[in-house]
Amino acid sequence: MDLRQLRYFLAVARAGHITRAAEELGMQQPPLSQQIKALETELGMPLFQRHPRGVRLTDAGQRLQDEAGRLLTDFDAMRARMLSLSDGRHGPLSVGFTSSAAAHAFTPETLRACRSRYPGIELTVRENNAAEITEAVAAARLHCGFLRVPVSAPPGVVLQQLLSEPAVLAVPRGHTLARGASCAALRDLQDQPLVLVRRPGAPGLYANLLALCAQQGVRVRIAAEVERMMTNLNLVAAGAGISVVPASMRGVHAHAVVYRALEPAAGLDAPLTLAWREADRAGPTATFVALVQRLAAAHRRKSQRSRDGAPA
Repeated sequence: MDLRQLRYFLAVARAGHITRAAEELGMQQPPLSQQIKALETELGMPLFQRHPRGVRLTDAGQRLQDEAGRLLTDFDAMRARMLSLSDGRHGPLSVGFTSSAAAHAFTPETLRACRSRYPGIELTVRENNAAEITEAVAAARLHCGFLRVPVSAPPGVVLQQLLSEPAVLAVPRGHTLARGASCAALRDLQDQPLVLVRRPGAPGLYANLLALCAQQGVRVRIAAEVERMMTNLNLVAAGAGISVVPASMRGVHAHAVVYRALEPAAGLDAPLTLAWREADRAGPTATFVALVQRLAAAHRRKSQRSRDGAPA
C-alpha cells in the first residue's frame, strides 16, 4: 500500500465510478482498476461493491475512506510545512548572544530586521557566554550566535567576523585613571587590579589583552574573574577594579564608570562575530545569515563613508 493507491481509492470513492475517477485523475480506466484490485488483494477484503452504474463502498471501504482521508490530509499538511521551511521564510530560529555582543547596536538592529522582514520565522533569543554559545551551535541547540572573539572553532561551525570596534578602558569614577583626557596606554594598567571575564567563558578578548601586556612588560594583577562582561562592569562600578570592554558598551553605569579610549598602538580590537553551522545552507538559518551579512556590509560601508567624511 502506498499514498498513490490511497489517492486512487479516494478518487473512486468520491466519483462512485471507476471510469469517471480515471478521467478526473487523467489516466486510463484499466490501470486504475488494476491499482484498486491490487489494494483489495493486499488488504484481503473487497473495498467496493460493483453494480451496473458504478461502484459502492463496502463497510471496509467506508472505514478505509475515513482513515485514508485523515492520513492524506496530515501528509499534505506536513508536506506544505516542509516546503514552507525550505523557502527559508518560515520555521524556528534560535539565536544566542553574549552580553557584550548584545550591547552593540548592530545585534538588536538585526533581530528587529528579521522579525520585520520575515514574520513567519519564529525567532527566540537567549544570552550566554561565548564558549557556551559556540558549543550550542555546534551541537545544534542553537542555530546562530553573536559573540566577540571566538574561543574555539568546532568542526562544521562557521565563525565570520562581521564588524570590529576598538576596546576602551573602564575605570571607577574617581579613580586616578578616570582623570586623563588623552588616550590611555597599556602601561597605565601596571599593577592595577583588573576585573576580567573568566577564561573558560570568553578567553578571546582578555587573552589578547594579557598577551599584549606581557609583550610590553606590563605587570597586571587580576582582582576578579567573572562569567559575563556585564558582571565585569558591575564590579568596576562598585570599585573592585578596572577593565577593558568593547567601545559599544561605553555608557553602561555612566554614573559610576568612566570610559577612556586606548591608544591605537595598543592594538586591542573587539570584533563582532556570527557563528552558525556550515551544513545549514537552507531554511531560516540560511535566510538569517544572509540578512546579517547584508546588514553588516551596509554597516561597514556607512562607517567607511563616515571616516572618509562623506555624507552617510
